[in-house]
This record gives sequence, structure tokens and C-alpha cells, in this order.
Amino acid sequence: MANYYSDIPELRFHLNNPLMERICQLKERDYRDKDEFDYAPQDYQDALDSYDKVLEITGEITADVIAANAEGVDEEGPHCANGRVEYASGTKQNLDAMVKAGLNGMTMPRRFGGLNFPITPYTMCAEIVAAADAGFGNIWSLQDCIETLYEFGNEDQHSRFIPRICAGETMSMDLTEPDAGSDLQSVMLKATFDEANNCWRLNGVKRFITNGDADLHLVLARSEEGTRDGRGLSMFIYDKRDGGVNVRRIENKLGIHGSPTCELVYKNAKAELCGERKLGLIKYVMALMNGARLGIAAQSVGLSQAAYNEALAYAKERKQFGKAIIEFPAVYDMLASIKAKLDAGRALLYQTARYVDIYKALDDISRERKLTPEERKEQKKYAKLADSFTPLAKGMNSEYANQNAYDCIQVHGGSGFMMEYACQRIYRDARITSIYEGTTQLQTVAAIRYVTNGSYAATLHEYEAIPCAPEFEGLLNRVKEMTSKFEACTNMVKEAQNQELHDFVARRLMEMAAVNVMSHLLIQDATRAPELFAKSARIYVNYAESEIEKHFNFIRKFQADELSDYRN
Repeated sequence: MANYYSDIPELRFHLNNPLMERICQLKERDYRDKDEFDYAPQDYQDALDSYDKVLEITGEITADVIAANAEGVDEEGPHCANGRVEYASGTKQNLDAMVKAGLNGMTMPRRFGGLNFPITPYTMCAEIVAAADAGFGNIWSLQDCIETLYEFGNEDQHSRFIPRICAGETMSMDLTEPDAGSDLQSVMLKATFDEANNCWRLNGVKRFITNGDADLHLVLARSEEGTRDGRGLSMFIYDKRDGGVNVRRIENKLGIHGSPTCELVYKNAKAELCGERKLGLIKYVMALMNGARLGIAAQSVGLSQAAYNEALAYAKERKQFGKAIIEFPAVYDMLASIKAKLDAGRALLYQTARYVDIYKALDDISRERKLTPEERKEQKKYAKLADSFTPLAKGMNSEYANQNAYDCIQVHGGSGFMMEYACQRIYRDARITSIYEGTTQLQTVAAIRYVTNGSYAATLHEYEAIPCAPEFEGLLNRVKEMTSKFEACTNMVKEAQNQELHDFVARRLMEMAAVNVMSHLLIQDATRAPELFAKSARIYVNYAESEIEKHFNFIRKFQADELSDYRN
């Protein structure tokens, strides 16, 4: 691929969404930076042009450097010696190229050396990078941890740390421990205040830390002695320059080999509090994880794009029985399914990113001045939409990445099982996406309240009122019927008043909501750009309809007393 951005016209389509005008107005504070920074945009079109140029640079570096290094990085991987991590040689080249291009601290204000980009174009960069090397994407995209420090840190911390990230230093979020994976309330890394040196000291072990030897770490630790739940946890900033943390080992993983996943030992490590005590898990990690989940959704879409690229290219070249295998229905069915899920998942990803952009920009403005009543209403609306869509975007795209990578290997047949083809790396890299930053099961836990409180249904009905092109009215009517079945299932589960039943069918209800949302988004996209999305809209609605019918029949016929059959 010559350029991982300009060669994918769907990306430029999503960049030019009508909601971007409001996002740019908020992010740029009505373009006030133009008087202080000569590279700040003058207006909306200038801002879009800036995003487009940076995305093109990202796409070029991805093609020329990151993609070229991907197989070597996967084979070499990082090394651990004397408590430190040394990246693979290709990873060092990748980082150097990104830093020289100024692609760090992208969302940070210009006064810190950032580009002041909204989340949406930054997320596109993350997708682009992941399409070439998902492991390197982890290292580079962890720069978005700085969003949490910017949101909750003080001005002194902003001035000391944010410029370093904008200049190219790396970050990690140190959350999980040997006995605290998904259950972060069980974190026991100890934080004690050092009165003599007026700092905090951290002691304990962290495990499964992505990019664990980063320059700056956001660390979840237990600051309140005698506590054992989330109320005793605080967030800390650890600077590698201060020492006190060693890498015990790098995990030997199935995939994402370029990304060092570390076990860390904290020995009286100097740290400083980020925000207020006791809010580490309750408030700050939730913000951190929402950003990370959007990042994994982007990584997943990138992997789906990579799977589609490899499967399509192979199917065009491989001949059997006298013709290219792309001409066989069994093969073009798989290719069409991969593309439809890719387009649907990408639509959901960028709708979510736009919702996040608006509420985060208004949040940031509220720290400068009081919001107007209209702005407060807007902030509340988009915060709720972002919170409800994020688990759908992460959960569904990570599952689609796995399915698409699986089908990519199937298109390759026996060759797909051979290590010299890229599809095996894509398959291995995709597997983690439905596990880390919250498993699909945990995304269901986050999403299910929006099923039962009617939020998804309300959004779906709002989407039903959006006009579509006449040729897609039949699809829209089918999606309306799908929504009716989703609501019927929701009501049946609520009326049963059985918590175990509710939890048992939660994933099915979440998936029903998600495929309905994605069907609507694809119809909207096909209305604006039928040349890009008409085929995927028709194929995806067929797929979504069958998924709805499957879940509808299961839930409608399932009896609560059957739960005992599923228990061991």
C-alpha cells in the first residue's frame, strides 16, 4: 500500500463528517490560537486541511517505515536486560520517524507543543498505524494517557510533563497486578507519603503493563492504609528519571510482539499524586480506560483493514480450477462479510470518537469559564452518548477483528497457516483486542445499563428519523423491525425480574443494540456516499438481521429454569 490514509477513501469520508464543524469550533475555541501560533488554523476548512495533511504524513510513514519493519519487529521483539527494556531495532526506527514528523502529543494544546487535534483525527492515526503493526500501535498510541494527566493534573504537572510527551517521550498506564486483573478494586501496590522528602513512595508489583519501561507512568496504587476496595486507591505519576522501578521480565506473548508487556517491581519509587486522593479508580481510571478502549477499537479496525487487504490481494492472485478464487461464491462471500463488518465497525468507531470530542471539549472549556445552559445541555447529551457507545465500539470491533482475521486465513487456505504470510501475524495480534483494556464480557457490563434504561432504544429511534436515500428505505424499514425485536427482548428480560437471567442474556442484548446502531450508521453513510458504502450497507443489514433473529429466538424461548443447565 502506497499510503495507509489516502489509499483508504473511507477515512477521508469520516473526517469530513458534518459534526466535525462543531468539534473544530469547540476544540479551537473559535480559532483563537491563530493570533499566537502561525500553524494554527484560521477557520474550519483550514483545520480540516491541517488534519488531512497530518493524516497523509501518518499514512506515508506507516507505509514506508512501519509496515516495512512489521515482520522484522514481530520476529525480533523487545529485549530485557538489567531491569530495562530495549525495543526491537525496527521499533526504534518507527518511533524516530514518528517523533521527527511531530506526531506526538497530538491532542494536547499548542502551548505545550501539541497539535491541538480533536480525538477523531488522532484516532484515525491510531487506526492507520495499527493496520501496519498493531504492536507498535500500542507503544505510539499510549501517548493518549496524557489526556488523563491533562484533565486531572495541576498546572505545574502540565508544564513539566505534557511538553515531554509532545516531544516524543513514551507513556504507560500501570493498573493490573498479579492478583488484580479485571478486578482493579483489588490493587494492592502500596503508596506511602514520605514526609521528609515531600513525595509519595510506591512499593509492589505490577503485571501485564503495556510498554512498561515508558518514560512516564500513570500508576494506580493504594494510598489509604487499611482499605481493600476502590475507595482506597489513588492515581500517581511516576517519572522513570527518578528510578525505583525495574522490569522483572517481558511476557512471552502470542501476538503484538513489538509491544513489551512487562512485569514491574516498584521499590520505594518516588511518585507524585495526580488529582485528589481516593479517586484513582472511581474517577481517574474510568477516564483513562474509556480513552484506552477507544484506542483498542481503533486498533481493532486497523487490524480488520489489514485482514481485508491481505485477503483481497490473495484472492485476486490465487488461481484454482482455472480461475482466481475471488470468483468463487464461497470466497467472495467471506470477503464481502469482512468488508461489511469493517465499514460498520469503522462507522461506530468514528461516531463514538465524535461524541467523545464534543463532550471533552466542553469539559475543557468549563475549566476556563462557566458553560451556558445550552452548552451544559450539549455536554450532558454527548457525555452520555460517548459513555454508552464506547463499550459498543470496543466490544464489537475487537470481536470483528478476530472474526475478520480468522476469515482472512481461511481465504488463504493452507498458505494462511504458513508463517511467511502476514495473515498469521494479523490473526495473532487480533486475539488480544477482545481481552485487554476490558474483555468483551466487561464491555457488556458497561453497556447493559443503557439497554435496560432505554438509552440505546432512544438513540435508535432518533436515527430512524434521519432521512435516507430512497434506494435505502427498504433497508431502513428492516432495521426498524430489528429494533422492535430488540425492544421486545429487553422488555421480556426486565419483566422476568431475574438478575441471573438478566446477566446471562446481557451479551445478546448488547449485540442486538450494537448491530442495530451500526446498521443505521451504514445506511446514513451510504446515503452520503453510495459509491463507498452501498454494498456494505446491504450486506451488513442482511448479517445484522440474522444476528437479531438468532438472539431474538434464543431470548424469547429461553426459560429461567434452564439456567441450571449452563452451570457446572
